[in-house]
Amino acid sequence: MRNIRFFSEDTDFQPKQKGAIRQWISESAMAEGFRTGEINIVFCSDTYLLDINRQYLNHDTFTDIVTFDASEHEGVIAGDIFISIDRIRENAGKFGVPERDELHRVIIHGILHLCGYRDKKKAEKAQMTEKEDFYLIKRDF
Repeated sequence: MRNIRFFSEDTDFQPKQKGAIRQWISESAMAEGFRTGEINIVFCSDTYLLDINRQYLNHDTFTDIVTFDASEHEGVIAGDIFISIDRIRENAGKFGVPERDELHRVIIHGILHLCGYRDKKKAEKAQMTEKEDFYLIKRDF
């Protein structure tokens, strides 16, 4: 599980309970039929993620997450997940949930993208939300 690493860019945020998060990610991926390869979770600011969104995806909007799939082997997920801590904090307030829960929802959202789930269409979004809820309930930390 040491192949799941956490970094901070343009913010001093560090998640609590990194070991428990790694375990949860690994177990969630296994439940979806995958092992975890190299996964980098990068916490950053709105500005930092907006630059990534513009440069790589040609989107000129703020977002809470951008996921880059780097999987090379069948049954193994790998990639870089960029998460805006500014968006996490704002969305937690907007949705009336603890920041920790919103952070975990966004983390598992990125993992689900690496597992092949999409969220562009209405049905895909519904399935993604259902999966997020399922894995959030599975947390034991």
